[in-house]
Amino acid sequence: MLLTIIRLPNMPKASSPVLIILAFFSIYVIWGSTYLLNKIAVAELAPFMLASIRFLSAGVIIFLLSLLSGKSLRITRKQFFNTVIAGILFLTLGNGVVVWALKYIDSGFAALVISAQPLMVLLFMRIFEGKKIKPMSMVGVVLGIIGIYLLVSQNEISGGENSALGIGLIFLALCCWAYGSLFVAKADLPSNYFVNTGYQMFFAGIFLCLISLSFGEKWSAPTSWEPWTLYSMLLLIFLGSIVAFTSFNYLLKIVSPEKVATSTYVNPVIALLLGWYFLEEQLTLQSIIAAAVLLTGVYFINTKKKLVMLSRFTNRIRARDEENTSL
Repeated sequence: MLLTIIRLPNMPKASSPVLIILAFFSIYVIWGSTYLLNKIAVAELAPFMLASIRFLSAGVIIFLLSLLSGKSLRITRKQFFNTVIAGILFLTLGNGVVVWALKYIDSGFAALVISAQPLMVLLFMRIFEGKKIKPMSMVGVVLGIIGIYLLVSQNEISGGENSALGIGLIFLALCCWAYGSLFVAKADLPSNYFVNTGYQMFFAGIFLCLISLSFGEKWSAPTSWEPWTLYSMLLLIFLGSIVAFTSFNYLLKIVSPEKVATSTYVNPVIALLLGWYFLEEQLTLQSIIAAAVLLTGVYFINTKKKLVMLSRFTNRIRARDEENTSL
């Protein structure tokens, strides 16, 4: 993880497999733990205040580290507006709304609902870009949907009084993340991934602060927080924000958006286990089976191999058409 922090600022677009693996580890495992950390912190802090402090702090720290390492913070006007848009989509809406939803639903369940994001990415790519969905990706999406159904169909997880509101907020957040993934993949952003992350977090923190004030949330000083709240905030800032989000922006420029979105299949597994262990959230046999199905879906979306049976079938059709044409 430390290697990710150090190397990302100077990283070229053509990167090594090791760095890509480290970046995926960050968005898979570290982001999976942020649901637990946010759940702990939001028990004491107002949601938009929590998210605002987290991202403003992370943004300022990134700027300081960049200046100390001799990196320029200068960006073009177009890059400025693009980082503002990306920050709003990913962090103001994509994350701030999730923290809000955690007041109504379990941390593991929130991650499970967000695991529908790869499906939304593929759907948006089809709608906005006209891109065809590959057979292997379709298999992965179907498995993901089956896994989600197995999870949300349990009364132990989704039977809370305000669960519908929480699910609605999570759905809004995942749509923003899905569209943001497509936007960032093509947008003109600062070439330095570390600086890019800093700008997105800084602007998102400002917008979250304005939302918090408009909602009339009560702000408090860190010196008055409970120890676990303070520890959670520090981990959210340094690992969940600086390391993982920088890795996320990096991966969006290296691999396809739908592959980056597979983190939302792995995150629920991490979130479920941590929520069960630390917060005593429900973890049933059906949840374990569903998690296995979701991970299988990750494999099918990530793999570049073709389905053997489908490949043979299409080859036979192509050969038959060529034969008919020759006749």
